[in-house]
Amino acid sequence: MPEQIQAIISNLQGFGTKRLALLGGIAVLVLAVIAVASIYLNRPAYETLYVGLERSDVNQIGLALGEAGIGFDIGSDGTTVLVPAGTTAKARMLLAEKGLPTSANAGYELFDNVGSLGLTSFMQQITRVRALEGEIARTIQSISGIKAARVHIVMSERANFRRDEQQPSASVVIRYSGIDAQKSAMSIRHLVAAAVPGLSADKVTVLDSSGNLLAAGDDPSNTSAARSLGVEQTVESQIGDNIRRALTPYLGPDNFRASVKADVNTDTRQTEETIFDPDSRVERSVQSVRANENNNQKQAAAPASVEQNLPETQTSTSSGQQSSSQNDRKEEITNYEINSKKIATVSNGYTVTKMSIAVVVNRQRLMTILGKDATPEQVAARVADIQKMVSSATGFDTKRGDVVDVTAVEFIDGLDGEVIQQPGMFDAISSHAGTLINAAAFIVVVFLVAFFGLRPMAAALAPKATPAIAGPSFDDVQRSLPTPDVTAAVEGPTGVAGALPGTGARPTPLDDLRQKIRPAPQERLARMVDLNEERTAQILRKWAAAQELAG
Repeated sequence: MPEQIQAIISNLQGFGTKRLALLGGIAVLVLAVIAVASIYLNRPAYETLYVGLERSDVNQIGLALGEAGIGFDIGSDGTTVLVPAGTTAKARMLLAEKGLPTSANAGYELFDNVGSLGLTSFMQQITRVRALEGEIARTIQSISGIKAARVHIVMSERANFRRDEQQPSASVVIRYSGIDAQKSAMSIRHLVAAAVPGLSADKVTVLDSSGNLLAAGDDPSNTSAARSLGVEQTVESQIGDNIRRALTPYLGPDNFRASVKADVNTDTRQTEETIFDPDSRVERSVQSVRANENNNQKQAAAPASVEQNLPETQTSTSSGQQSSSQNDRKEEITNYEINSKKIATVSNGYTVTKMSIAVVVNRQRLMTILGKDATPEQVAARVADIQKMVSSATGFDTKRGDVVDVTAVEFIDGLDGEVIQQPGMFDAISSHAGTLINAAAFIVVVFLVAFFGLRPMAAALAPKATPAIAGPSFDDVQRSLPTPDVTAAVEGPTGVAGALPGTGARPTPLDDLRQKIRPAPQERLARMVDLNEERTAQILRKWAAAQELAG
């Protein structure tokens, strides 16, 4: 064997049984601490796979993951399953293939286990409602942030002796995290109302798992105030987009800011109008009446006279009363239908009554465009051009009293809130903070164990590796043992280090350090006796004889 190994073995044999047992215990303790620290600190980070599971689901999921070779852990509550980070998607796909977890909200698969014989209409109705509740609950749980949901539906029912039909209603209880509960509750109400026949959104009540009421009764989003506010925000957003599209190619996205305030009238208007057109007429009926009347009256008689008795005498006869009348009458009546138009207009839109627009432009950008030698008049002219551009893009109307104000100011750097900060180095480090902390803790533990455990053990073994098996020589022992006057020579009357005897030179700092680190004389003498008693006795006799001669 090499000399170093033989020296180590001989030194270990010289330690004795107790010292060897102590060194072995320290070595085992150091290895155990390193092993436990490496296992505990370097275990993988776990992510939540499923929460709120039943005991049966936890057992089945554990068996499926174990068969697939995917590590998992169970939460302290016994209803949460954790898997190593990065294996969540794989685990969920594997469990989905096996139909796990089995949801307590059973859907239309309830009809798979229902027999057709002996099933009454009441049982069919109850099964239908249960299936509908389960399907709606599954859909609600698919919303981001919704951990669990339970739905209760009361269907409409018409009784024989009931005049009014009972309206359907529903209630939903959800457990959520990291979302806006109020907005999600309004969405859930409309989802449930659309899934149940005849159910309106105001008949759906939504609560959370803590018993807090999230939504009930009339939908506040359908009120006139909420509708007006939403229309105003939409109009202002559209006008702001028009301004940005018009000025961005010219000034750039960071060199101007626009603020729009629009007054919108959302009142419902109904207009009825009747129009008559006299030029456009149609004959409705024609009535004609004709009448002819003829009247003749004649009365003639010859008067008695002498002339009537004379021969050859022509007497003129004169007629008496004669009258004749003729009357013709024609009457025609025509009825016309007057053309009319009736218009009824119902408007549920909005009207912009007034608009105020304020735009601030970065003066530095204008100076860059116009040049460093631009005069204030040129800047004002360019601002006026920008104002005309904004007026055209926003539909500016002076009759409504619209106001457009464009001003050139100096922008302050670093206050741009619209710039999206890209993730930097600190964000990347924070995402791996857990791994870095585990690695650093492991390194610290290994360093402490090596410094306080292995280093003393190595220091105990090091002094024993140099001596030979036959024992130290006389010169080595004489150099290791101090003379009687060493302390007096090193420390003078004043306590100051003096010259070593026989050397005539003052000690160096390295000699002082060696003197402090060197073991005590009694301890070195004990080691020599343990190595070789006879040789040590001879050395002591020679040392005593030399001291007597010197005295």
